[in-house]
Amino acid sequence: MALILVLSACLPVGSEPGTGSSTARGPHLPEGVSLEEPDGGTDFFTGFEAGLPSGPEYVPIGLWLGSVTSYEEALQERQLGLNLYVDLSVDSGLGFLGEGQYALTSWPDPAARGAVLGDEVDMWAGPGHGAWTGNFPGQGEICAVPGTDCGYSVQDDLAANVPPHTMTYSNLGKGVTFWQTDAEAAGFVNGAHDVVSADNYWFTDPNICGAQEGGTMLAEPRDLTEVQCRLPANYGWTVDRVRSLVDPHGSKPVWAFVEVGQPWDLGTLDPPEVAQIRAAVWSSLIHGARGIVYFGHSFGGPCPSFHVLRDCGDDLAEGLAEINAGVTDLAPVLNSPSLRGALTVEGAADAVVKVHAGDLYVLATAASPAPGEVSFRLDCVRAPGGEEGGAAPAPEGAAVVGEGRTVPVHAGRFTDTFADGNAVHLYRFTGNDCGL
Repeated sequence: MALILVLSACLPVGSEPGTGSSTARGPHLPEGVSLEEPDGGTDFFTGFEAGLPSGPEYVPIGLWLGSVTSYEEALQERQLGLNLYVDLSVDSGLGFLGEGQYALTSWPDPAARGAVLGDEVDMWAGPGHGAWTGNFPGQGEICAVPGTDCGYSVQDDLAANVPPHTMTYSNLGKGVTFWQTDAEAAGFVNGAHDVVSADNYWFTDPNICGAQEGGTMLAEPRDLTEVQCRLPANYGWTVDRVRSLVDPHGSKPVWAFVEVGQPWDLGTLDPPEVAQIRAAVWSSLIHGARGIVYFGHSFGGPCPSFHVLRDCGDDLAEGLAEINAGVTDLAPVLNSPSLRGALTVEGAADAVVKVHAGDLYVLATAASPAPGEVSFRLDCVRAPGGEEGGAAPAPEGAAVVGEGRTVPVHAGRFTDTFADGNAVHLYRFTGNDCGL
């Protein structure tokens, strides 16, 4: 389902720092290879008053619409590696949050680190500039003139009530990812917010495999098979879809949504397993997401709960904690530039190359549910003999992060096995031969 990825697109050389993803050719880079900054720039959050942390150690790992009514609840989720609440229930108190925990809220609160403008406005108000009544779904007529669309106005009106220099965030949905034209969808993605996401629940949505939804990712839309549809790589596709609409490209961080419960009251599909969640998270990050938001409610399935991470078993909670610890450990790598055009992939995998502290990282996830061998060719790999002038030689292989093994590398080429659609392999190459 997901296409083989060489590396993501980028802005032209010379983009302003902090306003978008910029590229540059280094003096030792091969022809066609360039460095690409993360979307929004490395120091994106410094542009806001009392915003989120800015620096290489922080990747937002959030929980959507949680509830914090005690210090114990906040501590429990902090121990899971969650560092952000993306909106909270009205009975929550931000004073319960501990060190390293932050919140974005949809109501004014002096302790908030940003404002949530809306959720899936593209779906319930439509792509248009008509007048908004102020109603939300279930409250009455949405647009002042029945039969018209007013979604762009909803975003503008909500943003107008946010104090200046406050970071704003919106989550979008199937309108942007499936139903609308590129121009209509871009109107939402480039709307009155600083950070944007879209929630496609590929693991649990009973409708998403249809020709009018997930099937639209194909050149000729049709129904997807269950195997094609319930694939972690599709979470990366969602990130790609949203990023492709940002104008200028790379100027706005895109976050990813991953469900950890069953968002559908039909309960026809089980919640995702930990291995699926991990692969979806890494697929999203590899495709350029700068943060992860978990949907932590179950309205069906074996454990209906508003707090699945608290109520639905140690296996899920411990598994998510391990996933989040892995992301946090590699935060400096994820916040580092990508080496665009340096990697060739042969086989069913998506991958990106990151450059951090002179080392190269190839982050890769499966793009097919079937097991298979994947071959990689990477430019700038340091030869085992090292460089002239005393540079330390590279080891004979690349370390596979978190797996306690290495893969042999010969002239920048290596091969590995991807066991199934949940496979994630993260490779580290010591040093590089391109002066990075």
